[in-house]
Amino acid sequence: MWVRGRDMREQKVLFDYHRYQQLLVEAVDEKKRLALIQLLIEERAMDRLSAQRAADRGAMTYGSKVLGAPR
Repeated sequence: MWVRGRDMREQKVLFDYHRYQQLLVEAVDEKKRLALIQLLIEERAMDRLSAQRAADRGAMTYGSKVLGAPR
């Protein structure tokens, strides 16, 4: 099954359902819920940054091959 362009098997590796489920269970007051929301936002930002870096590295590698730049 595909989700947003990703194979579900990939997503399982990237998204720790059990961890987030446990954190949600523990978020019994507003302070803990807000901390969980902040954590989710930060981790999503880190995932996006990591993906962007990988894409940039791939583009640089492709560019050097196309342009014939020495390694």
